[in-house]
Amino acid sequence: MTAFEVWAPAAERVRLRLGPGVHELSARPDGWWRTEVGDVEPGSDYAYLLDDDTEALPDPRSRRQPYGVHGPSRVYDQAAFRWTDDGWTGRALPGSVLYEMHVGTFTPGATFDAAVERLDHLVALGVDLVEILPVNAVNGTHNWGYDGVGWYAVHEPYGGPDGLKRFVDACHGRGIGVVLDVVYNHLGPSGNYLPRFGPYLKQGRNTWGDLVNLDGPDSDPVRRYIIDNALMWLRDYHVDALRLDAVHALADTRATHLLEELSVEVDALASRLGRPLSLIAESDLNDPRLVTPRAAGGYGLTAQWDDDVHHSVHALLTGERQGYYADFGSTEGLAKVLTRAFFHDGTYSTFRRRHHGRPVDRRQVPGYRFVAFLQDHDQVGNRATGDRISATLSPGLCKVGAMLILTSPFTPMLFMGEEWAAGTPWQFFTSHPESELGAAVAAGRRAEFAAHGWPPGDVPDPQDPSTYERSILDWSELDKPAHAEILRFYRKLIALRRSRPELADPRLDRVRVDGGQDWLTVHRGRYRVVVNLAPVRRTLAVGGVPLDVPLATEPGFVFARREITLPAESAAVVACVPAG
Repeated sequence: MTAFEVWAPAAERVRLRLGPGVHELSARPDGWWRTEVGDVEPGSDYAYLLDDDTEALPDPRSRRQPYGVHGPSRVYDQAAFRWTDDGWTGRALPGSVLYEMHVGTFTPGATFDAAVERLDHLVALGVDLVEILPVNAVNGTHNWGYDGVGWYAVHEPYGGPDGLKRFVDACHGRGIGVVLDVVYNHLGPSGNYLPRFGPYLKQGRNTWGDLVNLDGPDSDPVRRYIIDNALMWLRDYHVDALRLDAVHALADTRATHLLEELSVEVDALASRLGRPLSLIAESDLNDPRLVTPRAAGGYGLTAQWDDDVHHSVHALLTGERQGYYADFGSTEGLAKVLTRAFFHDGTYSTFRRRHHGRPVDRRQVPGYRFVAFLQDHDQVGNRATGDRISATLSPGLCKVGAMLILTSPFTPMLFMGEEWAAGTPWQFFTSHPESELGAAVAAGRRAEFAAHGWPPGDVPDPQDPSTYERSILDWSELDKPAHAEILRFYRKLIALRRSRPELADPRLDRVRVDGGQDWLTVHRGRYRVVVNLAPVRRTLAVGGVPLDVPLATEPGFVFARREITLPAESAAVVACVPAG
């Protein structure tokens, strides 16, 4: 017998359409409906009929949507996949290097299986965890993934649920953990049938859509819907961590916030599975409570993204000061984030026109709990033309940015293609089948960028297939000398970080930064990261006594001198011991 269950508290009648047959479900007092049907094979299609509706709706907890988000669901046997990762013991966040990937543009094949073919590249690069953008069911064929409406199903064009399992299994076989980006703060604009079933949403909107009902009447099953989804990815798909999108948009007034509740349940699952499981939040709040231990009054999440690090490095290297970069761009500001994680930690934000953030207690919160990056999908894709930083900066300054991130006390993350200064942009693309919705998305995108000073004509049409095609990585670039040079640099820099523990030391109170207008020195134990931002050569004092043994042979990495002469727009790691 196969059980079919669905939560529909306001319905007076619920029926299951299974193949040519229709079956009545029985109501329970808690709003759940249930029936059992014999001889149901995996691969059978089904949908629900509510009350007297003639439109059959996909299952809110559907594990597979082979016909897209508007079609019927398909019975999926979660236990049928043959895993080969029995020896996998997990990958913890401290000391790790992350790599952010969008499956649909990582390779021209645009599938999980095609991505597997490039995993050896990540092994050679030195990646510990690959973070994939959302892969739940979305409207159309190609999309960033943040328009998901089938939260429990895997996007079929990528390879469906078995495709994701093959990808995770292959990653684990190469010693790489997997982080999955999940979105619980809103649903996409097309294919969202949840409100037909129950009060999944509540009055009010965030930036992207209606608020999820986390604290109103009948919100207990809604919270369970989210928590069960998170546990499913970690348990059934063997995923090692979840990146929680825009948690500041989770409007929850309960005494126990959803994030704390989720943290407790994930820790319990980790104990049962015998491997570490991580929760990484994206937040615009600059609030260290997210990663403060629960015993100290925090939510107990593993880590959070740190946009202030990105903004400080980006604005310093590019000179951009528009929008939210207004307060960033000085060496003093970079020194602050390298030692205190947040630039805005209760200070006035010019962009927000108010005070923002709160300080990090460096005794309780180590630096590895902050994910830092030179580029990510937002900071590239949310530029008008999706241009990467390498389209603006010299190769020297690109290397400086990489060195600042990869020798920082934070958990560093690369954005796919960054490691070879990819020449392809990464633009905002959609493929909504509904022409009116597609036109509305394109118009909204142009209006948004016009407000930030970009000419509307510069913004590519998200619905134009060429916008998507331009965003696919060009792997043939690896054969070109300029790109190959950057790749060698990243490989050596990641290897250096791994071989010199001081360069990954997460203790923020042990980082010291000296600097001037166009230079700085970051003190990392026995090492100094020396940066020359000027367009001319300059000699900088290192401080301390040089070590006798050179630790690398390639210029740009490790030298043993009391002072160092750096070429224009370059950086080096210098080995020394404190003077005296």
